[in-house]
Amino acid sequence: MKAVIYARYSSDNQREESIEGQLRECTAYAEKNGFTVLRHYIDRAFSAKTDNRPEFQNMIKDSNKKLFDVVIVWKLDRFSRNRYDSARYKAALKKNGVKVISATEVISTGAEGIILESVLEGYAEYYSADLSEKVIRGMTENALKCKYNGGHVPTGYIVDNEQHFQIDVTTAPFVLEAFQRYDKGENITSIAKWLNSQGIVNKTGGEFSYESVKRMLKNRRYIGEFKFRETIIADGIPPIVPKDLFDNVQIKLHKNYKAAARGKATEEFLFTTKIFCSYCGEYLCGESGKSHTGQILKYYKCASNKKGRKKCPSKTLRKEWLENIILDEISKIIETDSMIEAVASMVMYIQSQENSKIPLLERQLKEVDKSINNLLDAIQMGIFTKSTKTRLDDLEKSKEELEVLIQNESLLNKRLSYQQVVDWLLKFRNIGINNEESKKALINIFVNSIYVYNEKIIININYCDYSMSVELSDVQNMKTDIPIHLGVIDSKIVQIGEGFAFVIDYIYPNFNSKKGKQRA
Repeated sequence: MKAVIYARYSSDNQREESIEGQLRECTAYAEKNGFTVLRHYIDRAFSAKTDNRPEFQNMIKDSNKKLFDVVIVWKLDRFSRNRYDSARYKAALKKNGVKVISATEVISTGAEGIILESVLEGYAEYYSADLSEKVIRGMTENALKCKYNGGHVPTGYIVDNEQHFQIDVTTAPFVLEAFQRYDKGENITSIAKWLNSQGIVNKTGGEFSYESVKRMLKNRRYIGEFKFRETIIADGIPPIVPKDLFDNVQIKLHKNYKAAARGKATEEFLFTTKIFCSYCGEYLCGESGKSHTGQILKYYKCASNKKGRKKCPSKTLRKEWLENIILDEISKIIETDSMIEAVASMVMYIQSQENSKIPLLERQLKEVDKSINNLLDAIQMGIFTKSTKTRLDDLEKSKEELEVLIQNESLLNKRLSYQQVVDWLLKFRNIGINNEESKKALINIFVNSIYVYNEKIIININYCDYSMSVELSDVQNMKTDIPIHLGVIDSKIVQIGEGFAFVIDYIYPNFNSKKGKQRA
């Protein structure tokens, strides 16, 4: 009889010696019983709980050729640890005249052999399930201690001798900078190219791609979160990225994912990801269509009304008309002396307002200092427990964090002079809006966000490089009663959040009538 030998092991922890041992005993069995071995089918590091094993499947396919009569395995659990798969593939082999034989388990060919084979297969499945439960239990215990449980180590981390995650000082700064770059507006493809140019590799040891950078930007381990299955431990590993930066990046990832029109439009919509509907807060997305004359028309349309869904009262606005009216207003900032004076006056007004965050943080710091002093007094009186030390450590950590926050707020609160603002704006007078690149430059420098109503447009201006994103709630609560003289544009400038905006009142032209075309 002609035979083949099937051998496998299931874990990377096992070695080639396991295969050699199986082949040796299977070959000895074949020689003892007068079988001619034609070939070996070997699967390395594949579990028998599944049939997704390359050489196993090749063996089943080759049985259709009727080239061999017997499959010899060291034990039946090498063939399968799943009773359903075992019965299914043995039936397929039997149909092709092939029988599965165990080299080390004596199974008779009678009725009792069927029972014994079923028991052995059931025990193999039980052993596999039991082993899996034990492994998961052990890994869960490791997770509760925030120990490494295997798998790829994220870029920016290393694993120490005690199996704990530690920051890799050589690559962690690049991870942090990748988050900062994305937060400032750089796209994922550009970040991937930059990381590759610096010789930084992804967690699998290869070059960064769009998807690997995207996964990195979503990885919560970088804020210190340890997760295994249902076990989640905050501050379980040393953080690389501040929580507020990580949250900002997640918001921008979500917004950029929703702004699908930017990648699909043949002609770029200049304000994609910056322009919003003031009624529902959704993006205005780019969309194209044909008129009855066959002319291609491009529009900005609320995402709530895409694909025939009319969920929002906002109008669909012509791309060219909307972009021109906004660009004209932006260009006035640098082209008109009175506008420059008004912008400088608004910056002075905003800077004159008291920073409400610093007093709050200072009060919190004062309370923490008081708690620390109370604990130190208790320790001097001989009151000291394990929980006392833990509480003291927590307070010291809170104190450090508050001191850093106060320093950051103080840096952000740096004052500019009136003349500095004017001089800075005058630098852009020659930039113009004659081509796409200069238009993009103006938008990136000055525009924070744009909110559109059916009768007015609100352009939120970046007045410093750390201006926060303006949300719909800020627009709805904008201040219109600013107690300073703003010259000729007094009625058009308003305060929004910690910044300011220009308001354009408009009547949308009827492009379908001659009168509307003249008015446009």
